Amino acid sequence: MAKVITYGNFKGGTGKTTNSAMMAYMLSKLGYKTLLADLDPQANATSLYLRTKQRITNDVVTFNKTLMSAIADEDLSDIIIEIKENLYLLPSFADFTSFPLFLEKKFPDSQLGRVTFLKGLIDKIKDDYDYILIDVPPTLSTYTDSALLASDYTIIVLQTQERSLIGAEAYVGYLQELIDNYDANFDILGVLPVLLKNNSKVDEATLNTAKEKFGEENLFKNLVKNMERLKRYDIIGIVDSDLEGKHDIHDKRVMALYKKVTEEMINRLDEIESQKKD
Repeated sequence: MAKVITYGNFKGGTGKTTNSAMMAYMLSKLGYKTLLADLDPQANATSLYLRTKQRITNDVVTFNKTLMSAIADEDLSDIIIEIKENLYLLPSFADFTSFPLFLEKKFPDSQLGRVTFLKGLIDKIKDDYDYILIDVPPTLSTYTDSALLASDYTIIVLQTQERSLIGAEAYVGYLQELIDNYDANFDILGVLPVLLKNNSKVDEATLNTAKEKFGEENLFKNLVKNMERLKRYDIIGIVDSDLEGKHDIHDKRVMALYKKVTEEMINRLDEIESQKKD
């Protein structure tokens, strides 16, 4: 059964989409059957993965239905597509902006019914995957509530700047509210630092502050460095030297970095799971 992980921060532009997409990609390379669920109406993760699929297979994907129509039919599997071996996408569409209104109409008298509806749909497909990673908007919203209440874990993505740190702190407070209000059952898997600028004193100072606020043991030891190559992937799709037979050192560095980060995520998860059994 899949472990469901939501990536979050209330500050936009921290790298949630990039990191959830790259870590899902790396999980698939490590042999885990992985689904990236794009629960952000902006659909940036969807665009990245469709470009990646086109890069790998030369296929241009068309859909017969949208995420909202799949939700209305209560069957997410209808629109899940394979990107490559072991990697799948639950795509988002512009009409997903109507999700909160849909829930209000479906559950006019039950806030709990609204925020747990998506969990029921995700639970139906959990047996099909080893991991389900969820990308959500950087807002306190129905999307984030629904994703977190469907999750086993959350990763806080922290860009090394003051506003991102404030957003991360607000996110942690919000997580506690969900636990208190809905008896939510998820754990924080860790805080993933994303460097705004490599070898910067400001970044280093923000990291030190984050260690004080969250505890050094809760920060990923492997940092996501600022890599210009990642920005290109939004335009051309993820470049995988192993699949394409190319040997570009920059692409190899990206994959090497995310291999370390993803393996640390797996180790963190295994540690928490073993502690639960004890």
